[in-house]
Amino acid sequence: MNKLYTLGAIAAAVAAISLPVLAAPPDWGKVPAKTITVFYPGASPIEWITKGSEHGGARAMRKGESCASCHHDEAADMGKKMATGQKLEPKPIKGKAAAIPVQVQAANDGANLYLRFSWKQPAGSGGDKMDKDNPVKLAFMLEDNKIPGANLSGCWETCHADARTMPDAKDDKKTKYVKDGALAGGKFYDLVQWTSGKGAKFDGHVADKRVMEGGKALVDAKGEKKGDEWVVTFTRKLAGGEGDVALASGKTVNFGFAIHDDHAAGRYHHVSLGYTLGLDTKADISANKQ
Repeated sequence: MNKLYTLGAIAAAVAAISLPVLAAPPDWGKVPAKTITVFYPGASPIEWITKGSEHGGARAMRKGESCASCHHDEAADMGKKMATGQKLEPKPIKGKAAAIPVQVQAANDGANLYLRFSWKQPAGSGGDKMDKDNPVKLAFMLEDNKIPGANLSGCWETCHADARTMPDAKDDKKTKYVKDGALAGGKFYDLVQWTSGKGAKFDGHVADKRVMEGGKALVDAKGEKKGDEWVVTFTRKLAGGEGDVALASGKTVNFGFAIHDDHAAGRYHHVSLGYTLGLDTKADISANKQ
């Protein structure tokens, strides 16, 4: 009897050791939040941003100034101009929210990156539901300082005038892409998305085209709406595989995110400017170890 009990205890201990260690989320109450306003961008591809004849900031970018350094405090005002059709929006949607202030928090535990986004649901436009299955989608992108301009314009390096849903698009299947993008050369954005309809999560990348699968770093993505507030959290391994930007303590990467609000699809989302995300180091958003 004692021998059997001992063997059983040993077997249980071995089994416990072999089980994977589940990631434990940080105490978000102790993680500082940064307010980043995502705004409606209208039809403003990277070609328009870098065209000096129409966008005065093109000159500043050529001097190495980022979009966020000039426009961080103006995001809501820019969104209003686009959402109302005053600028860069040939087909405005009546009642569409111009901007959404989002609280962004980040932390790490030495093995995983944790990101938390929270915001108040703005009033809906009451218009057509482009994506009837998903009231909200949230995606973020990481870039490893290998794409020219990504440190200045953020995710705009993937937004082009010929992409589908853009006014000048000729191919309704053409998605986001990076000029001269290639996984082999490291010229890609790591893309992660959560969708509210069925809680689906995607781990992909954007190189010569957008691919919504293949990544190995995403551990989990969850979201819920309590009252009028959305909260979406991601757990991502620091190390992944092809199409995953490798993260490590002391490293800083380029970061941006987007929210498809009110059943939006395609370019009709709200986007952030480009920021930096650093692990245990100073950045626009610092994911410090807990």
